[in-house]
Amino acid sequence: MSAVGLVLGGGGITGAAYQTAALMALELATGWKADSADVVVGTSAGAFVAAMVRGGRLGLDSLVGDADTREEVAEAIRNRIFTRRPGLQVGTWLRRGVVPGLRRPGLTLLLGSPAPFVTDGIAAWVRAELGDTAERWPSKPTSIVAFDVETRRRVAFGTVDAPDVALADAVAASAAIPVLFRPYEIDGRLYVDGGVVSGTHADLVLGSPVPLDLVLVLAPMAAEEEREGALFIERVFDRVGRTALADEVAAINDRWPHTHVVVLRPKPHVLEAMRPNPMDPMAAVPSFIRTLLSMRKTLAEPEIWEVLRHHLVAEVGRRRA
Repeated sequence: MSAVGLVLGGGGITGAAYQTAALMALELATGWKADSADVVVGTSAGAFVAAMVRGGRLGLDSLVGDADTREEVAEAIRNRIFTRRPGLQVGTWLRRGVVPGLRRPGLTLLLGSPAPFVTDGIAAWVRAELGDTAERWPSKPTSIVAFDVETRRRVAFGTVDAPDVALADAVAASAAIPVLFRPYEIDGRLYVDGGVVSGTHADLVLGSPVPLDLVLVLAPMAAEEEREGALFIERVFDRVGRTALADEVAAINDRWPHTHVVVLRPKPHVLEAMRPNPMDPMAAVPSFIRTLLSMRKTLAEPEIWEVLRHHLVAEVGRRRA
């Protein structure tokens, strides 16, 4: 049977909606369930979706709960994600972000910066959805990517070199977007969003002991087609995301030349719902619906469908047989 790797990139609230809808569409089209992936890599919003995948909770319930309207969904998401805590921690920013960042200017200058929110609510969300599963690591290979503020290196929780942490804490660490959220503390160490380095970290699938036959990448923040009227900052993030992902795909192709890599990205009409603010809770429902509609055509594109049919539909058929 085909060995499949699933990479879930960052993209905020709308990115999580996009990935949830895309994975549901994949299952409808092929019968393949995301949790059957041999390796799952999740970053930021993708970390939350990865936890839902491995916890068997991927679907509308994990995203909207008991809400009935778009406004109720937005309010529920807002209450879960945007949790406040007193204090600014300016000293942390100066020691861990500003001073080291002046030596090597870049996004790391923002590490530990004062922020209005904490990701404790995201950890609580994962625990509420997954129960005891949120306190341990999935039995199937899973990597959740964060960035260590002190060492200035990415940390792939779930790999042999990373600290042992609860799944809920790893997701909260991976989702701590600088400036918006404070660093998330685990055992005395501070972590921020893994997207500081890359929005996808697809190269981590190379940790598989055997080559994968298919690597499926969902990249909400690496769109190839710009929507009309896109803000400059949107174009910048997409360009950076594309560049990092291209390097990661090249590394996969170099190591595993026979592996198929399929990248799914939002189309311009989907981006209209997802942007310009991917952290807008009111955009979750439109992003989800437009993605479902878009995937009908995207998955039918010959260069995509032939690969999916070969690896996913055939795999499902063999397992049923």
